[in-house]
Amino acid sequence: MSVRFVLPAAERGYSFLPSVGPNASYVAGHPDGAITRHSSFNFGEYQSGIPGFGAMRVFGDEVFMPNGTGYNMHPHHNFIIMAFVLSGTLTHINTIGRIDELGRDDYYVFSAGSGGKHSELNIGEGDLGVIYVWVLPGRLLAPPSYRRARFDRSAGANRITCLVGDEPGALPIAQTFRVSRLVSDAERRYAYRPARPNGLYAFVVEGEVEIADALLTRRDSMAVEGEDQVTIDVRTGGTDVLLVETKL
Repeated sequence: MSVRFVLPAAERGYSFLPSVGPNASYVAGHPDGAITRHSSFNFGEYQSGIPGFGAMRVFGDEVFMPNGTGYNMHPHHNFIIMAFVLSGTLTHINTIGRIDELGRDDYYVFSAGSGGKHSELNIGEGDLGVIYVWVLPGRLLAPPSYRRARFDRSAGANRITCLVGDEPGALPIAQTFRVSRLVSDAERRYAYRPARPNGLYAFVVEGEVEIADALLTRRDSMAVEGEDQVTIDVRTGGTDVLLVETKL
């Protein structure tokens, strides 16, 4: 197995985006509102960090302050954007005609394709925690689309569950790309089998795991490649991991 990189939580890129000043037209919210973003990858001025991995260009661990903070309506094209809600409630509005509220464990896939706009808001009274993933599509200029689903913690406990990709029950996308989630309530060993020659990116939301002799704790991540099976040793109960498989 080849380890592409190990990224400790403290070494991720960091941005603080207040709703006033240069960000006022982009970041919504009251004068004290702000978004904090920890970035795993470098995508121009949007995020700092190391270069992307495979088709993945953005992996942003973000917190929106309450009472209207978020992103005003803004455009995208030829990107697939995913949001995975960790806490709070996300209000998503897009130009396909959807106005949606997503709570903890809900997620969506918004394929901007030939052109689409969306707004992301936290209109609740508590913080919103959400992970955003941006992916290059396998087909350019496709019609925009939006789908949503929910991760069932009971059915998905102590197993690897495919959320996005080509498995039954997962949200499909036009790319060789999968996002899976592993929630484990005890120390256990799991095996993930990526299709060759795909790589695997693992992000620890909570807990502690060991992969390829690397110990990862909360918000640490790593990428591996060149292996038919990746062994994931969970070291503590309450562990929650996002697994991203992408062509390289």
